[in-house]
Amino acid sequence: MRNTDDNYNINVRPEVWICLFLVLSTLLIYFQVGTFEFDNYDTGKYVYDNRHVKAGLTAKSIKWAFTTVYFSNWHPLTWLSHMLDVQLYGLHPGRHHLTNVLFHIANTILLFVILRRMTGKLWQSAFVAALFALHPLHVESVAWVAERKDVLSTLFGLMVLWSYTRYVQNPSISRYVPVLIFFLLGLMTKPMMVTLPFVLLLLDYWPLGRFQLDVAKQTEKPARQGPTKWSLFVEKLPLVIVSAASCVVTLYAQRAGDSIVSMNVYPFHIRIANALNSYVGYIGKMIWPAKLAVIYPYDKMVPAWQTWTACFLILGLTVLSMKCYKSRPWFPVGWLWFLGTLVPVIGLVQVGSQAMADRYTYVPIVGLFIIVAWGFFEFLARWAYQRLNFAVIAVVISGVLMVVTWQQIGYWKNSVTLFQRAVDVTANNFIAENNLGHGLLMDGKFAEAAEHFKKSLEINPKFAIAYLNMGLVLSQENKPDEALEAYAKALVQKPDFAVVYNLVGKTHYRLGNTEQAVLNYQQAIAADTAFAEAHNNLGKALFRLGKHDEAFASYRQALTIDPLYAEVYNS
Repeated sequence: MRNTDDNYNINVRPEVWICLFLVLSTLLIYFQVGTFEFDNYDTGKYVYDNRHVKAGLTAKSIKWAFTTVYFSNWHPLTWLSHMLDVQLYGLHPGRHHLTNVLFHIANTILLFVILRRMTGKLWQSAFVAALFALHPLHVESVAWVAERKDVLSTLFGLMVLWSYTRYVQNPSISRYVPVLIFFLLGLMTKPMMVTLPFVLLLLDYWPLGRFQLDVAKQTEKPARQGPTKWSLFVEKLPLVIVSAASCVVTLYAQRAGDSIVSMNVYPFHIRIANALNSYVGYIGKMIWPAKLAVIYPYDKMVPAWQTWTACFLILGLTVLSMKCYKSRPWFPVGWLWFLGTLVPVIGLVQVGSQAMADRYTYVPIVGLFIIVAWGFFEFLARWAYQRLNFAVIAVVISGVLMVVTWQQIGYWKNSVTLFQRAVDVTANNFIAENNLGHGLLMDGKFAEAAEHFKKSLEINPKFAIAYLNMGLVLSQENKPDEALEAYAKALVQKPDFAVVYNLVGKTHYRLGNTEQAVLNYQQAIAADTAFAEAHNNLGKALFRLGKHDEAFASYRQALTIDPLYAEVYNS
């Protein structure tokens, strides 16, 4: 059967070759992650230092996944996916990385199939999928093990779009239920999916054409008439209610984890300015993906002219897209997709210290890719051999992206290469300086590590973690008194810092100040009652003081928290 843009058949030869190209090209550039290490940026919390995840899929760990708001998040399916990886591979970092790659490939193929089915356009859909698979902005979501939630939630989100396409073809409760189920699964993986009902409304307008059904009513039989415009909103209500519930849970989790930044730190006018500049920044990085970094520091001193330029650019593009809503409906749909899906992470509610992040573009940038693909194809329509020219240029662009993305992936090899890159391409990046120093510390390069901790503290003198790490360096250099001074400075900035109390206790224990060590370990446990290491260390200190019964009680408590804690059994 001959394939045309108006005759959809996924089994015909062009689709097969396109899918093969997407799979092989993505594997070719991402396969290198199989040799990469775990990084020191949240991955410990998600995998190698998380005792629940390291236990694999057990009844206790599964219960924890659904009941915890650990690390300012409630995303049980994300935790389960990491537990399953540990169950299958142990703590082999390369295999955890490759799981992300497999999800990314699945998302790429799904995106192509869904767009092809919705629009009937083969080459435009293929180009969008190729850009999605190969663009350097997506490296962070794929190469960062801790960002599993991004690729996995997108898989569920795309399954929502697939199910919704089937529902639109023949609306019924039985076909609506999968839409709702996949949406719930997506939200249980990453709450950024809350904007999906908005995306479905955009797709109702184009390419599904459900907003134009009033015209069809004049010719079609009543049994085949589609919903009214009002009913299109009503049918999204169950999804909107679920989104609202997810927002409430997410805000609770983030407040519980103390990760929402106060308005006193970043006032609302600063957040608006950062949001406008971030929108333009993401567009710029899509067009010219240079100087990508794992974290971009927040800049409160952005010039007013830059913010106003960003504002007028966004308003201008919005007005222009609205003027094209009839002649080029893909333009407003793609543009509003981009603007709308970024709202949860654009910084109006500031979580963390980053100004923007490459990972936030994983789904939103699809809207811009749609504009590029359909606009590019229309531009070439005035040329002879439109499809051939489109295919050649698309392959050339894909090839260039593969080269750039291959290089960008390489920076994720380990913590040192990752944060050295961030330090090189950004300014005043105290988190990158600290994490680079930590990577060097783990490699035994104490002097180099100390320099980066000092730079981090010069940028942000209130950064408690950098003081902690400086204390670790001084301790390794056998300077216990100076280490205790660094730990004391960390506690000034964060009085409930359990890890630091534990380190202070360990330092006093080595110095022979056992009674003081006991007090410090007790402070650590008071700040974090589930701190198994502090319980174990308290047991050792009590044993040295001859308080054997109390020591054994501390050991038992440590094992209650972490039954796999081998050192406790030895103690």
